[in-house]
Amino acid sequence: MTELLFQTDAYIAEFEAEVVAHAEGGVVLNRTAFYPGGGGQPCDYGALATAVHTHPITAVKKIGGAVVHFMTGELPAVGTAVTGQLDWTRRYQLMRTHTAMHILCGVVWRDYGAQVTGGNMDPLQGRMDFEFETMRQELVAEIEAAINREVEAARDVLVKILPRAEAFQIPDLIRTKINLLPEGIAEVRTVELAGLDLQADGGTHVANTREVGRMRIADYKSKGKINKRIYVELDE
Repeated sequence: MTELLFQTDAYIAEFEAEVVAHAEGGVVLNRTAFYPGGGGQPCDYGALATAVHTHPITAVKKIGGAVVHFMTGELPAVGTAVTGQLDWTRRYQLMRTHTAMHILCGVVWRDYGAQVTGGNMDPLQGRMDFEFETMRQELVAEIEAAINREVEAARDVLVKILPRAEAFQIPDLIRTKINLLPEGIAEVRTVELAGLDLQADGGTHVANTREVGRMRIADYKSKGKINKRIYVELDE
């Protein structure tokens, strides 16, 4: 089992590890800070450095329970000590973006009671779909003002890993229309924007909403009778 360093500390940009297996054309480490993608958040990039070579990481994926790091060049042998180095600029932009999506979700749920039906993100931009019957410019302006008030509120972002039974006693823990949590998991990781939003979530986040920076609603579209898409962008 790989120790997932990003689950408890998203600010780890470099770490020491050991290759414990080869799988699907990549390597599995005993510990990693690379996020393998999921929940709409893309995987991290960076490099794995051995004593003699630095391997650029081209993808990180969770395959059959293993976090597999794909790279260019010959794979380091099992037992090789490596130093993992994240592309920190990209990772931090994704942390800001993911937290921005939670701010948007929290505001829309609190103020309008609309569930999320889908979402995706790239560094500094993302989109989220909600169960709105109508969407107009005045409503979009209201939402944009509200999400930026939450940025300025400097709310702490708190991460916990809870036993499944305890986690599912939390009201509205799942804000998506479909529960994406696997049936068999014993523990649930939660991310809370203190006083605004609390959800089951596996991704990486900043420590405080102020780090997100100003949020802009760049566009909105109808994606069905009760499905409206909101596009958000952040400053560099």
